[in-house]
Amino acid sequence: ASGVHICWKLKVEGQMAQFGHRTMADQDTWSRYTPRVLSIVRIVIALLFFEHGLSKLFGFQQVATAPALFSLSWFAGAIELVGGALLAVGLFSRASAFVMSGEMAFAYFMSHAPHDFFPINNRGDAAILYCFIFLYIAFAGGGPWSLDAILARQKTNSALRPAE
Repeated sequence: ASGVHICWKLKVEGQMAQFGHRTMADQDTWSRYTPRVLSIVRIVIALLFFEHGLSKLFGFQQVATAPALFSLSWFAGAIELVGGALLAVGLFSRASAFVMSGEMAFAYFMSHAPHDFFPINNRGDAAILYCFIFLYIAFAGGGPWSLDAILARQKTNSALRPAE
């Protein structure tokens, strides 16, 4: 009404929350879960990718013949199986995510893009999603619930101990 901005406020757990506006307290609440959510996303995506490797190499959940040794499909399955397992436990997270991101970019342009420009038509949307999620993990790391983080904490703790 005539330039007057109306903002409703509620008292929630001792902090002011404003309808329609994010407060600093809201941002802090969401932000503190970011590393944990990164770990959860990493684990789920890695297990899905691991399943693709199992399917390609061993016919798990599908009746499929194993690809010829050292063929393009065999390498894809090996990357998906080994990379998915490494990423699921969070070991060498950045390197394995980077390799898998590259595999998905390669797969998209080799298998999907030649059929149609649009991902919805060429069924390449999953490859694009995997590619960019893996690329994000390659830069963000595996998160706090990873073997990489545990090993880094142990290394830091041993470096901080006084020599005996």
